[in-house]
Amino acid sequence: MADLMQAVQDFVGEEIAPRLSGHAAFSARVAGNVLALMQRELDLGPRFRAAEQARLEALLNETGTLEVLNRILCDKIAEGALGLEDEGLVDHLKRATMGKLAIDQPNYAGYQTAQTNGWPEEG
Repeated sequence: MADLMQAVQDFVGEEIAPRLSGHAAFSARVAGNVLALMQRELDLGPRFRAAEQARLEALLNETGTLEVLNRILCDKIAEGALGLEDEGLVDHLKRATMGKLAIDQPNYAGYQTAQTNGWPEEG
């Protein structure tokens, strides 16, 4: 699957996009960006979600799906049972944010600044 996506991304970026102009060229760049995002999701997503689930299980002393654990986390934050004074919560939030940015926006200046400043990577 990854090879096929890379082949399509290369085809769009190297063969199609250079021959287009205006809105069609823009659409080709968007398609290439979507394919790159999908590739990062396939490559990084499963490992990042597993790491996030493990951190939440340890932080909350609960088990469950990632969705359920995130709901419990939100409830605990809303109740005031967990806050930014908890180093485990802060570490979790940083790692989850870095993981999402690594997939969605790896060229985002804020992500790169956070990396430079030593924010922990996901997974």
